[in-house]
Amino acid sequence: MDPAEYDKLDRLEDRMWWFVATHANLMMLARRFEPSTGPRRVLDAGCGTGGLLAKLAAADTSMVIGLDADETACLRARTKSMRPVCRASVNALPFRDAAFSAIFSADVLCHRDVDEVQALRQFRRCLMPGGILIMNLPAYRWMLSRHDAAVYNVRRYTCRSAAQLSRDAGFRVLYATYWNIVLFPLMVVARKLLPSRNAASDVRSYAAPMEALGRAATALERFFLQVGWRFPFGGSLIAVAGKPAQG
Repeated sequence: MDPAEYDKLDRLEDRMWWFVATHANLMMLARRFEPSTGPRRVLDAGCGTGGLLAKLAAADTSMVIGLDADETACLRARTKSMRPVCRASVNALPFRDAAFSAIFSADVLCHRDVDEVQALRQFRRCLMPGGILIMNLPAYRWMLSRHDAAVYNVRRYTCRSAAQLSRDAGFRVLYATYWNIVLFPLMVVARKLLPSRNAASDVRSYAAPMEALGRAATALERFFLQVGWRFPFGGSLIAVAGKPAQG
């Protein structure tokens, strides 16, 4: 991403409602599906400036490390999380086979510099048998917008397409659903019907009422996600894929 986008991400990912919800959703699913045996070693693959990595580090005393292709992002992520961060591409992970019990991938496969097929193969290689991959992805190709261009996203997904990619890479799909369903109509209006001419992303500070609405809506959704609900649409999707125990 452009340096200005990394600056915004670094400032806002700990307090903007969308990041708060994304990180909470991913960590909730990790607790629900994490392997019950074996060492706990976690990779945040595409950690950006370290918001999720810091939360993972605070929640767990086991091995938690980050990886990002951008040097500045790596430096900020190390400072924010106080955990090791490796500069490398998800297309060629610099780790041994079966190194991790869980890999997080938050809005990474959609990036223009990522080979989605190769990255998924690398994730599978680096997961131990029975390990899990927890992903967040932007939903619906027809929703590509100036926001995606600003953060270098070139792909958006459906639950079906994300699941098929995961299966093609040798994973078992354990769970997949859309989320951000309550505010999705507002996204459609803002990005497709009344788009701004501003070339920047939607990562920004919001007025207090909008921030409160975003947090309340996504917290309500997470209540239902915790018990296994699947939503039929939404602005993003989350999925958990497992590496077979004998794979």
